[in-house]
Amino acid sequence: MSSLQLQDFVAGWVGGAASVVVGHPLDTIKTRLQAGQGYGNTLSCVLTVYRNESVAGFFKGMSFPLASIAVYSSVVFGVFSNTQRLLSQLRHGDPSHAPALADVALASMVAGFISVGIGTPVDLVKIRLQMQTQPHIKANTKLKPTVPGFPAYQGPIHCFRTVLQKEGIAGIYRGMGAMLLRDVPGYCLYFIPYTFFCGWSTPDGCISPNPSSIWLAGGVAGAISWAIATPMDVVKSRLQADGVYLNKYKGTLDCILQSYQNEGLKVFFRGITINTVRGFPVSSATFLGYELSLKAMKRDQTETNP
Repeated sequence: MSSLQLQDFVAGWVGGAASVVVGHPLDTIKTRLQAGQGYGNTLSCVLTVYRNESVAGFFKGMSFPLASIAVYSSVVFGVFSNTQRLLSQLRHGDPSHAPALADVALASMVAGFISVGIGTPVDLVKIRLQMQTQPHIKANTKLKPTVPGFPAYQGPIHCFRTVLQKEGIAGIYRGMGAMLLRDVPGYCLYFIPYTFFCGWSTPDGCISPNPSSIWLAGGVAGAISWAIATPMDVVKSRLQADGVYLNKYKGTLDCILQSYQNEGLKVFFRGITINTVRGFPVSSATFLGYELSLKAMKRDQTETNP
């Protein structure tokens, strides 16, 4: 049982690394749209980034997520899978018993809650690096002498260290409340559709889903979960970007109220198109990396221990 638990974490790491490579350029566009200034729409944002920063601009801040989101994904899939097995063991006396819908939902919520502890610092560093070339807007800059338009951080380690020194642990976990509100329900709308569509698209008689079923189910699940999570994703992005050159929001509720008062209800759906479009290939890559690597490890284990 312990070996199988370890395999879930390793397979989650592979899936996470695959998702970063596929999705980071679109994630950069999503972050600029939600927390940046001066972008009219998705196409305008793409053209502006390319014109001003070339192709490298789309991959800004990717080194840290590549190393850390793989770990984050490992925790998500490891906790989710092992929680499912624990619930099946408690309910049916068999950890391999097919989980009920309620068990999938509960395992998803547990995974979302635990993952925030790792995901909040990772997202904060990524967003700070993605946003540090944004133009300066009117705000209280007394505590932020950095000149807008010039890099505030030299890289992910410098960013983490600088935030920790200037803002403390609270700064590292800035946006955690919004991330909890995004990820706890968000992972329910991630794993439940995946489980449903995977079962629906897998031919009768097949023990495990084939790659095309995994690709389709993972993509649909990702698109659904990211579309619905967009409002809290906007709030989280704004909270975490706040602090590169300015301090504007006091917390999650203050960010929601200021955003609504200044830009209306539509602001909470900013970036929903790029989130939904990005959600399909990123989640497809994640689930393919997870399922195929897990299958390969189990096959190797069977061949080693016949």
